[in-house]
Amino acid sequence: QVQLVESGGGLVQAGGSLTLSCVASGRIISINSMGWYRQAPGNLRELVGEITSGGMINYQDSVKGRFTISRDNAKNTVYLQMNSLKPEDTAVYYCNAGVRTNYGGRYYSYWGQGTQVTVSS
Repeated sequence: QVQLVESGGGLVQAGGSLTLSCVASGRIISINSMGWYRQAPGNLRELVGEITSGGMINYQDSVKGRFTISRDNAKNTVYLQMNSLKPEDTAVYYCNAGVRTNYGGRYYSYWGQGTQVTVSS
């Protein structure tokens, strides 16, 4: 019913920048929080940043000052601008959204398929 499609990953040198995008589509009545998570090999999936429909933002401490999350509510899209990238930022980045698909229903969590970000030293 709901699909999240990420784009923008790739290979970049340390100190470089990338911008990730995630578009939600399908039967969407409303979206509350949208966010980005990442998972490196051997590690648990961790929150990178999240933004509510009202614009409240939360970041993981390690990316504060380097990454910026934003969203376009009209386009059901969330972005992650990543600057000053470090090798330790290498991971698969996943988009997440809390979506309501029925009027009066609850919000359910949906995930994208992930996009690889590799930062070389």
